[in-house]
Amino acid sequence: MNRLRFRSGQVQLRKIRVDANTIIEAGDLLWLDGTFARPASDLVWDTDLATTQAGFAEKFLGIAHQASGPGDSLPISVDISSDSVYELDCSPGNYELGQPIGPDENSSSLMNQQIEAAPAGSAIARSAEFTNGTVASIRVTLCSAFCTSSSNVHAGLG
Repeated sequence: MNRLRFRSGQVQLRKIRVDANTIIEAGDLLWLDGTFARPASDLVWDTDLATTQAGFAEKFLGIAHQASGPGDSLPISVDISSDSVYELDCSPGNYELGQPIGPDENSSSLMNQQIEAAPAGSAIARSAEFTNGTVASIRVTLCSAFCTSSSNVHAGLG
């Protein structure tokens, strides 16, 4: 899909290892599995959407700035900044400024590049704008578990 839609702000790129069997597209929401970046859809489904989103939030890295194809094992750049703004596809709906956002799901699997409203404890982003009416994409700021300035509840040190 390769839909990286950076809109504004300060990025904090980190080089993260990728397993040669993992396919990542630019714009994918990523989590850390041991020492490897993986897309949201690779997280094992756990009971329901809320539980799976919470598990994803605990390990949420950020958004991929580079793709990694089959057989590639070179590290890729991932933005973990809470100051950057991205536009992502979303479940149609109304969104409030600061609303907690989590990955959307499709048939008991998280989606790599689509988001929806989520409980605060499961949030990986916050809405960066108010929408007046149903929208298909929204601007968000990230809440990486690996950025201490993030509002992710798992971002604290030790």
